[in-house]
Amino acid sequence: MSIFAIDFDRVIKRLAGTSVVFADIFFEEKAVSTLVYENGRVDRVRKGVDSGIGLRIIKNNRTYYGFTTDMIQSSVDELSTSLLEASSTEAGTVPLMLSSKFFNNSGIIEIDPSVFDLGDKIDLLKEADDAARCQGSEITQVRVALMDEKRRVFQVNSEGSLIDFERTSVTFVTHVTAARDSILQTGYESAGGQYGMEFFKDNPVSRIGSCAATRALTMLRAPEAPSGRMPVVLSSEAGGTMIHEAVGHGLELDFVVDNMTVYAGSLGEKIASEVISVKDDPTMPNRRGSYPFDDEGVASRPNLLIENGVLTGYMSDRLSALKKGVSSSGNGRRESYRHKPIPRMSNTLILPSKMSADEILRSTPNGLLVKKMGGGQVNTVNGDFVFEVAEGYLIENGKQGPAVRGATLVGNGPKVLQHIDMVASDLGFSIGTCGKDGQGAPVSDAQPTLRIGTPDKPDTWITVGGAA
Repeated sequence: MSIFAIDFDRVIKRLAGTSVVFADIFFEEKAVSTLVYENGRVDRVRKGVDSGIGLRIIKNNRTYYGFTTDMIQSSVDELSTSLLEASSTEAGTVPLMLSSKFFNNSGIIEIDPSVFDLGDKIDLLKEADDAARCQGSEITQVRVALMDEKRRVFQVNSEGSLIDFERTSVTFVTHVTAARDSILQTGYESAGGQYGMEFFKDNPVSRIGSCAATRALTMLRAPEAPSGRMPVVLSSEAGGTMIHEAVGHGLELDFVVDNMTVYAGSLGEKIASEVISVKDDPTMPNRRGSYPFDDEGVASRPNLLIENGVLTGYMSDRLSALKKGVSSSGNGRRESYRHKPIPRMSNTLILPSKMSADEILRSTPNGLLVKKMGGGQVNTVNGDFVFEVAEGYLIENGKQGPAVRGATLVGNGPKVLQHIDMVASDLGFSIGTCGKDGQGAPVSDAQPTLRIGTPDKPDTWITVGGAA
């Protein structure tokens, strides 16, 4: 049955009852296709559609939320009754004039992934696999995955907004393992965004595969990294993992409200060096974390979080903004109709400067050059972090030196922000799925080449963990 057989106008008026600050209806239909190629064969082909409706009431600074997969009026009415009873709210009769807003990126998609030939998709996987394996006999395992998704969202809320939009996206991932004797090293590379299959015209899958393999082999042949405090240059190729994890989560307003972040109470204060400005921007064209409206119907907009070292804003959803007495920044996101919205990043980046990346390297006599970040852990309460270095090199006499493996970066987010003294003009993006409160959300992160620690000021250096 079509969702438009449901009387959304009547349901939202009913939810907007006594003392209700905000109510909304969130319908989602998501069609996902996943292909995995491993050990020289197609390992998995998965295609499915999931759809449902979530209803929500915000009252007395609390959220009452439920969902149903039954697309019929009686199920939606029953769910709304349950929410009204749980919140002890009488059914509303608020007159609403709905205003429609529509967005569809499918109009700019050249090649719809859903109609792209399955055999041609498999050929892309094979091409990446071949490109990885031909890098050397030490390549022992290659895993390649292609995912495409079409997401339709329809929202109605008690502010009178009716929002309808659709997004299409593709993601391509290659994971390579290289082995020699008892040593194993891995290389990982991914690419994608809100595109159709035309994305791979300018982003050849062979390049994604060979990049992952080269990284694995480089680390396999590298000696173990030294340990100690030293200046670290983060290349733009490393992507924005550090800014996302070490800083970004700490600027989400729900953590601020609960005093669970080191940045709580720091608005208007200098929290970073003057060369650092940070922005979260869901309006960036085609990026993995972009959206026209967040999952609460708030129009997306760029949010400047740090300007020249000064904390200028947080990322918020409606509930956290309500608790702080501010307007939502448009960062209310949910994994699906099964989840309530929470404050989340979208596309988070350190803004570039005017300096060249080569200039930063030349002005650093010794240290560590990081070309790719790995996984890590962050404590948002105090800002402490540990990150793996997936690809790193020693800096010797202002030049890129030999590769080293097994390095980690150990530090504190607020201190690192204070000790970044140089920022370049380049900008490199990475993509991923950010996890928080059991929900995943597509994001992208970016940073220019930058330096943590001034060479002649050892107290600004960062700790590098290594076995050598």
